[in-house]
Amino acid sequence: MRYNMIMNDLEKISSPCIRNCCLDQYDICIGCNRSLQEIREWAAASAAEKRAILVRSAVRETRRHKTFTSDKK
Repeated sequence: MRYNMIMNDLEKISSPCIRNCCLDQYDICIGCNRSLQEIREWAAASAAEKRAILVRSAVRETRRHKTFTSDKK
């Protein structure tokens, strides 16, 4: 995922949804790496809250990638 993390509160922050919606066993979307709760809250979230969601989803994506690549070794 690539997110422009340098945004001010006046800019519109687009949803990170990539239309690959499927929740894992932890209720995290395997497409955008947001939690079910974060997906529900997105539309009403402030720009600051959206940036925080994007940071958390990027961390989840990194962890998922590390887990996936370490399982292949």
